Amino acid sequence: MDVWNRRSFLKAAASVTALAVLPRPLRAQPGASPGFVDVSLEAQQGWINVGGRGSYLYGFNGQVPGPVIEAKPGDHVRVRFRNRLQEATNLHYHGLHVSPSGNADNSFLEIPQGEDLTYDFDLPVSHLGGTFWYHPHMHGSVARQVARGLAGVFIVRGELDQIPEIANAAEPVLVLQDFDLTDSGLPVEPGLMERMLGREGGLVAANGQVNPQILIQRDGWIRLRILNASSSRFYRLRLEDHPLYLIAVDSGALPGPEAHDEILITPGERIEVMVRGARPDGSYRLLSLPYNRGGMGMGMMGSMGGSSSQTTVLATVVYEGQAARTWDLPQQLVRIDPLSSPTVRRSFQLGQGMGMGMGMMGGGGMNFSINGRAFNPNRVDTRVRLGSVEEWEFINATMMDHPMHVHTNPFQVVGSDGLPVRAWKDVVLVRANSRIRVRTEFREFAGKAMYHCHILDHEDLGMMGVLEIQA
Repeated sequence: MDVWNRRSFLKAAASVTALAVLPRPLRAQPGASPGFVDVSLEAQQGWINVGGRGSYLYGFNGQVPGPVIEAKPGDHVRVRFRNRLQEATNLHYHGLHVSPSGNADNSFLEIPQGEDLTYDFDLPVSHLGGTFWYHPHMHGSVARQVARGLAGVFIVRGELDQIPEIANAAEPVLVLQDFDLTDSGLPVEPGLMERMLGREGGLVAANGQVNPQILIQRDGWIRLRILNASSSRFYRLRLEDHPLYLIAVDSGALPGPEAHDEILITPGERIEVMVRGARPDGSYRLLSLPYNRGGMGMGMMGSMGGSSSQTTVLATVVYEGQAARTWDLPQQLVRIDPLSSPTVRRSFQLGQGMGMGMGMMGGGGMNFSINGRAFNPNRVDTRVRLGSVEEWEFINATMMDHPMHVHTNPFQVVGSDGLPVRAWKDVVLVRANSRIRVRTEFREFAGKAMYHCHILDHEDLGMMGVLEIQA
């Protein structure tokens, strides 16, 4: 890379427009004071164009996916939410480190049909920058409401946005969703076995489109933010003939770029990758490769599996034009300090099975559980102290993968050497017949939150616990 100053860099870094764009970010309304993000969201069902066809889905502000909300650390966020669905719903601000109480990220709230609620919360000045998202968290209905389209990106600008080599790249956002629709565009509700496995739809869309284009300049870069907003589907990503330079995961930046040929992204996870236009001009497919997320033995009913056996084209990266300058990524991005040794260690046994009695679903005796207990909103399963550092081990003796999500506080995954990996996550994949440890510090906010499997049917069926953070 030539020696040139920061001012020259800012002038020379060309912007690239991607066709697979989301609507303009929702920011403060005109006239609002700096540091105040005031947006309106309305959830309703209607005919929405998804994948080039009319689909009778749920949408935020009449679109799938919903609008991008953008804020920065220290901002006050107000979301004026209106429920025009024919059922109760709410909002969860997935990955945000904000209060789990009151009208903030409170997943216990229920907003009845036809009613409004204003969410108000402050992003701490110390909040990590990253790609977060919002979606319903109405217990028993989460999988259906998300699978019908209710999801949107929430971007918090942070340290990466201060690095010119990253901030000046084009920044397309891809929201990956799948839908199960009839030929006439009506949503299909899954049966018992499909819910046990976690529903998947045959229509796979990126930003509501089938195989949209993303433009890149030769010798230039794009910064691609990717959200898996599917209720169950895993995406094993590969971009033809291009390495993916991973620079951020769920809750923030990595210490330095990591080159990958492929990246697995489970429900609820987000990644940010840099792609360099260093191949011959042409078109290159972003693929989701086959992945087997496991199944469960059903005795006399046979064996069911959650396997994606086909390769799916998610989007196509198309070369167009020549970058004015090119540059290399810095080898160091941000500093991440590992968490200190825990004062408490806990274990969580993930379970699933079928009994003979009448279960939560009214007929199958289905049981998805943590430590032998299915979710009960009136019971506290785990009490922790504000300010404490704990290490949690998720033990998965089942035949299915379970991506586990913890609300309110991000965590660091503990490596094989017993030390935390320098990355902030809020979803971790616990593969079938395996175990994994995470370490977290319960900072700033007291109140009740949740931890659960992010295969959302499993959450609805009981694989969720209540966490009380005590001051």
